[in-house]
Amino acid sequence: MAELEALAWGYGLLEGPRLDDAGNLFFSDVPNGGVYQLSPDGTVSVAVPKRRGVGGIALHEEGGLVVGGRNVCHVLDGVSRVLYQPDSGLNDLFVDALGRVIVGTLRDDPFTFGKQRVAGECWRVEAEGTAIELYGDVALTNGIGLSPDGRVLYHSDTAVNGVWAHDYDPEGGASGRRLLVQLDDLQPDGLAVDEGGTVWIADVSGSGAVRGFSPGGEEVARIDVPAKMVTSLCFGGPDRRDVYIVTADNTEVPEREGTVFRTRAEVPGCAVAKASI
Repeated sequence: MAELEALAWGYGLLEGPRLDDAGNLFFSDVPNGGVYQLSPDGTVSVAVPKRRGVGGIALHEEGGLVVGGRNVCHVLDGVSRVLYQPDSGLNDLFVDALGRVIVGTLRDDPFTFGKQRVAGECWRVEAEGTAIELYGDVALTNGIGLSPDGRVLYHSDTAVNGVWAHDYDPEGGASGRRLLVQLDDLQPDGLAVDEGGTVWIADVSGSGAVRGFSPGGEEVARIDVPAKMVTSLCFGGPDRRDVYIVTADNTEVPEREGTVFRTRAEVPGCAVAKASI
């Protein structure tokens, strides 16, 4: 793995990194609000002002961004179109091969531990205002991703120290629920999958790492990151071997706080579809 470089900093808890075709990186500051655009020349601008609690970001085929928070909405040229309005909060999201948005609900305070949590669900947003529940019993929903062939849906559940795996049928739903991995020293947040099938998991447990797990659940790789809360990651660049990692702190330079890092991977990340709804 190549050297880790810091690209931007001075934020709170960062989430939802996503790179567009022009090399612009979008990311959110959950507690302070706002979705930001980091351009290839290093300049940072505001893409979506003020919006708080954005745990997931996707690109839309018509332009603009799909963002989570209090709802799932498509933001284009400053205008927001609500795609899904649940009766709870939302966290991370992902887009399947047919352009539909997969998103998890938050039915409890994500920053409260040590008690029985109200579990949320995973939904697939089919069209504007139409969503289908894929499964429930997700204690603390976080990163979502698909295997290279699109047939396995991975879903971080921070409160159970594990990542769920389901067989994913794009026409019907999810089945065959099992744990890809569950470890006492793992608190999974965002995740991304590479073309070799490795599931790269941002760990907020304090391990200071993005940890790679095989489809069989064996830990096979690690990216050390100078942060206690490594919150999410994505692949990008012309060869999809650039790895962007975001955090909620910086142990190397503490005054930088939430930081955007970049490194290089040996195996490209899977291509991520754009939303079409």
